[in-house]
Amino acid sequence: MVWHNTLTLHRAKVLHGAAWLCVALAVVAVCGQAATAATEPTIIKVVGIENEYANVAQQIGGRYVSVSAIETNPNVDPHTFEASPKIVHQIAAAALVVVNGIGYDGWADKIIAAVPNPQRKVINVQHLLHLPDTTRNPHLWYDPKTMPAVARAVADDLAAMAPAHAAYFRANVLAFDASLQPWTTAIAAFKARYAGTPVAVTEPVGNYLLQAMGADIETPFSLQAAIMNGTDPSPQDVATQNALFRDHKIKIFVYNQQVTDPLTQSFLNLARKNGIPVVGVYETMPAPGYTYQSWMLAEVQALRNAVTTKTSTLSLLNGRH
Repeated sequence: MVWHNTLTLHRAKVLHGAAWLCVALAVVAVCGQAATAATEPTIIKVVGIENEYANVAQQIGGRYVSVSAIETNPNVDPHTFEASPKIVHQIAAAALVVVNGIGYDGWADKIIAAVPNPQRKVINVQHLLHLPDTTRNPHLWYDPKTMPAVARAVADDLAAMAPAHAAYFRANVLAFDASLQPWTTAIAAFKARYAGTPVAVTEPVGNYLLQAMGADIETPFSLQAAIMNGTDPSPQDVATQNALFRDHKIKIFVYNQQVTDPLTQSFLNLARKNGIPVVGVYETMPAPGYTYQSWMLAEVQALRNAVTTKTSTLSLLNGRH
């Protein structure tokens, strides 16, 4: 199923009509700034479309970068994101942009194309990982292999723009990789003891992490994709999902707490009614209070608590459970 085109349309109400005029105006206003940032990178302007990528870029660039993120609010449905003239300006002025790809943030590709700058570097994480357009799950940041590759790519691009600081950027990559060790250790420990844990989900948001931990995802992917793409799942898939709760066939319900509707709320209610612990996952890094590393570790700890003590962690914000 080539779903990513549908996802692109659903994920963002991309700029139309008069908004594209703003793009053209932004080109005139800021192209010179972008070129300056690329050729004289005392402080290099970086944009991470999703704040988890921005966070990693900041950790690698340190004092030599000014990093901004576009999608930042963990309490907002990212599917309804709308670009604005301010965002066009941010992207046009950036010397480095990190995008997820796989149609997840296709609106950003349109802006990048509309404000061309041959000196701007763009890291498309899909392409970095050599993933095809038909990849079913775009939530790449939950895969333990993703961010080490992103960190290295950021360091390489920054070093090309600021060769005098190349050693600094590469040292930050080593520090970043080392800081992931508690997370990868927690993943391995869960898999060693709880591999095969049956799990239900609303969307494939945390699936890469669940798979790395050895969990068995019982929810039909066709239902996950329908919820992710904003379409109606089949009655058969809904019945299958409901039976997972009623028949206690799962031990954890992983719930995308940024995207809620009557259907996902009904699943949440069934989980609570049947005493199945719920773990909330995010498409946008919960902030403030988290780095990418601490966020991922917190998700693994929440999943472990769900298995060992049947504790729900619906939200990582404000200590809510």
